[in-house]
Amino acid sequence: MPKSGGWLNSVKVCLGFLELALALKFLSAADLVWHWEWFDREVFLALWIVIFVLMGVYLLGKIKFSHDSDLAYVSVPRLFFAIGSLSFAMYLVPGLWGAPVNILSGIAPPMHTQDFILGGGASAATVSDKDFPSSVKYDNVLHPPRNFNAFFDLDEGMAYAKKVDKPVLIDFTGHACVNCRKMEDKVWVDPEVGRIIREEYVLIQLYVDERSVKMPAEKVHYSKLLRKETKDLGSWNGDFQATRYQSNSQPFYVLAGQDLEPMVTPQGAIFDAAEYAAFLQSGVDNYKARKNTNE
Repeated sequence: MPKSGGWLNSVKVCLGFLELALALKFLSAADLVWHWEWFDREVFLALWIVIFVLMGVYLLGKIKFSHDSDLAYVSVPRLFFAIGSLSFAMYLVPGLWGAPVNILSGIAPPMHTQDFILGGGASAATVSDKDFPSSVKYDNVLHPPRNFNAFFDLDEGMAYAKKVDKPVLIDFTGHACVNCRKMEDKVWVDPEVGRIIREEYVLIQLYVDERSVKMPAEKVHYSKLLRKETKDLGSWNGDFQATRYQSNSQPFYVLAGQDLEPMVTPQGAIFDAAEYAAFLQSGVDNYKARKNTNE
């Protein structure tokens, strides 16, 4: 067994750097839930870049802490770890200008928090966007994924779906939901997936952890499943998901007609874009088949 010494303190220092980086992720989740707007995407990435640059410099012996032993030379394993840390920091740099940085999907704040994106930030123009309202309920605190339009209130979204005669994609999501962000960053950016969502569905995103939006008195009720009153939007959405669809996990995708009945079996995260596109298309086909039958 190797004896403890300076190498073990180096391990503890590196773990400290990693712990600091991960702590920023949880602080970022709280920032999103409570809308402090302290940790936009580029601020988060800048802090991670600094942390991993400092760790790489530390591993090269250029920074020394009180309990560190003198470093006579840099060993090969230590050099490799330093290269890895510095390379990871360089990989994150393009993210400051809007690059996807897929390795941090679900960890970094969502793209809509980015203040500057190189090449512009206009949404993809689609025919279905022409009639979309310029402002929707709760859009002062909630924002759709980049290049999508979404409703955040169920009633408003269903009314629009009836107006344009389209099925709805009800996305039960959350600010702190890692897999929700992975789906948006890795799967929804797929051209075919994005096309189907934008052209064939009305997207309704129901956040189950939104606490800042208070519900009107007529919608406040005691939830037996949540064991509390639905005083905020998140509680109301969570109770609706659990009561109507017998699920309390996120993401949870319901492809429904205008009666809110699922057209196909609702699904959670599907990280394969082709499989998810097939799931979405099955809902479209089912909706059109029902419509033709009724006619």
